[in-house]
Amino acid sequence: MKKKEKMIFRCQSCGHQTLQWMGKCPGCSDWDTLVAEKIENSPAAGAKFSRPRSAPVPMDAITFDEEPRMSTQIAEFDRVLGGGIVAGTLILIGGDPGIGKSTLMLQVLSRIAEQGKKALYVSGEESIRQLKMRGMRLSSGASTMLVAAETDLDTIISMAESEKPHVMVVDSIQTVYNPEMASTPGSVNQIREASIRLMNMAKQSGIPLFLVGHVTKVGAIAGPRIMEHMVDTVLYFEGDRSHVFRILRAVKNRFGSTNEIGVFEMKEKGLQEVPNPSAVFLEERSVNAPGSVVTASMEGTRPILIEIQGLASSSGFGNPRRTVLGLDPNRVALIAAVMEKRLGINLSGLDIFMNVTGGVKVVEPAVDLGVAVALASSFLDIPVPEGTTVIGEIGLTGEIRAAGHVEARIKEAAKMGFARCIVPANSLKQLPAMKDIIIEGTTSLKHVMETLFP
Repeated sequence: MKKKEKMIFRCQSCGHQTLQWMGKCPGCSDWDTLVAEKIENSPAAGAKFSRPRSAPVPMDAITFDEEPRMSTQIAEFDRVLGGGIVAGTLILIGGDPGIGKSTLMLQVLSRIAEQGKKALYVSGEESIRQLKMRGMRLSSGASTMLVAAETDLDTIISMAESEKPHVMVVDSIQTVYNPEMASTPGSVNQIREASIRLMNMAKQSGIPLFLVGHVTKVGAIAGPRIMEHMVDTVLYFEGDRSHVFRILRAVKNRFGSTNEIGVFEMKEKGLQEVPNPSAVFLEERSVNAPGSVVTASMEGTRPILIEIQGLASSSGFGNPRRTVLGLDPNRVALIAAVMEKRLGINLSGLDIFMNVTGGVKVVEPAVDLGVAVALASSFLDIPVPEGTTVIGEIGLTGEIRAAGHVEARIKEAAKMGFARCIVPANSLKQLPAMKDIIIEGTTSLKHVMETLFP
């Protein structure tokens, strides 16, 4: 009599498994994500494996020759990686569909190939003809760049071992599968198996490997979380498809900082670097417009000037609306409450709309003062004095707290032509004398409002 196969149901979003099908996953609360999978046969109890043994060694006994990082000749990309690509590193890059992940990877490999290095691009979603068409549109495709359309895991690994490229891209990890496994491509088991074997290949051969991954509807990379733990670097390619700007952000980096970002602009012939984001974000700013103010945000070690727009208008509904784009909605609500309590500005019955121009997302508290000034300017219908920028965190008592990297922020403002900067008073002690900009210290939100809107 044939033995009945044992089945489990595994969530394709978070990897949670149950013995019976459910419409809603108990682990991540997603609907219709549980898929039936066969339980793989495990080795018999007591079975011994023949595997190489390793022994611990003292740290001082380890010797190696530090190899220079491989430059991609794309400064924004190298900055996010920490200065270039490390040999044998495994990098996972995720982003929304159509945001430009494949375009970015094709341009990166093309730049590397133009340096005389061998680059291999493996696509599981496009044919080699489609890759050629994309390369022609991007004006890329050096003669040493190799392309392949393949999804079989064993074939991809064999291809890497035989070609021995200097760098390699697999686009995407959700399309790669092991035919010996019963589960379908894109399932949790297949993604886990492909990630582990590709990681071992990269570490043993020293080939830097980029894995392109899709994201779920909540913005996380699809597949098991263990995939993000295994890789050395996790990059997210962010942006709104209705805007031309794209931001490459590192959320994990074993060989560099996780605070750096790279800014790109999507054009007809692909992605183009934005070396001076402040000038681009302020390019279309309306001068002397109520509800608009410029503040400086830090992205890693780079200061970026951004325009914060606020609009406070009478509400036509019973419950006033709070629409916030590019900022933390809870932080905006907190600042509005402080303004109402400490300044007497009644915002509770008004609709509040906040926006950071250019599609940028800012979460640091140093832009609090910019949010408050933009709301007050709109409420009073008085523009902020021309050439003024503000920096500072707001406390619940209305005090202005010190912010980090104030000197770098002020220098960026002076470089962009601003003549006046209002900063927390505690930050003045650490600032050197500057000739190109007037620096004013403040201790309270009330003092700022009296200074800007007398």
